[in-house]
Amino acid sequence: MARILLTEDEDSLRLMTRTVLEIAGHQVFAYPNGQLALDDFERVEPDLVVSDISMPVLDGFGLLDAVRKLNLGAVVPFLFLTARSEREDVRLARTLGVDDYLFKPYDADELIEAVRVRLQRRRAIELFESRQAHIQTITMLANLVEARDAYTRGHVERVQLLAMELGNALGWPPEAMVILEYGSLLHDVGKLSVPDSILNKPSELTPDEFAIMRSHPVIGAKILEDIVHLRAAIPYIRSHHERWDGTGYPDGLAEYDIPVQGRLMAIVDVFDALTSERSYHKNLPVRQVLQALSDGAGKHFDPEMVKIFVALQLAKLQDA
Repeated sequence: MARILLTEDEDSLRLMTRTVLEIAGHQVFAYPNGQLALDDFERVEPDLVVSDISMPVLDGFGLLDAVRKLNLGAVVPFLFLTARSEREDVRLARTLGVDDYLFKPYDADELIEAVRVRLQRRRAIELFESRQAHIQTITMLANLVEARDAYTRGHVERVQLLAMELGNALGWPPEAMVILEYGSLLHDVGKLSVPDSILNKPSELTPDEFAIMRSHPVIGAKILEDIVHLRAAIPYIRSHHERWDGTGYPDGLAEYDIPVQGRLMAIVDVFDALTSERSYHKNLPVRQVLQALSDGAGKHFDPEMVKIFVALQLAKLQDA
């Protein structure tokens, strides 16, 4: 849900636009002119401004210019509602920093789509702007895990690269790729709670020890619950040991009930685990592991997603 500031001087059109946006789940603050909207801007702190151009007291251009001069308004997306006869005003609007236009008459679907696109782009920008600061914190947490586990050095970085490759191949949008970067680095953060004696045990774990090890997805998810900018990465942490057939943990989810983030992470995590030397096995040849992943399609792994991953890795082998 977004907070949308709406300005439109025509009562019926303002009511219609407000109703459409509220039905779509947004919170709308509606005004008949730009001055009233500007007076309330800092109180509302909108995620998006949707404004008519021709209005009394303060028109859309005046509102846009004033909003862009506010600290809170410099990056807020601004969508103009404009009559087709006003197309010559587009150039002026661009110089003032408008983000998009919706030409009247428009229908409900056009309005919802225009709003969705602008909000999606804003979220992407916010993620990328904050990425560098966040990635430092995330890398520090990931390194704390690896420093305690002698058998998984480099695992986090390798998994991240594999995950990003697969996300790109699946056509994920930029904002999802940023969260994927976070989640792939943090997928094992819950192992911070696992004792060294279990984490680095060279022999088979006892049932009690295995139960402790299996708790790391839940603990990792709890670690991130109170970190607002990392909360979206929780499905990568909690669900990467779920299995397509429902025999995984911690929640025993099956098929599409498993978050797509967990389904992706399960594939890249297992691939790296099997192609790397661990306390409980030697590293296996890549082609053998890819065959094992293919054999696990529809049992351990999302069948379509693992097919794409295997094809990616085979292409890399052929190019090597």
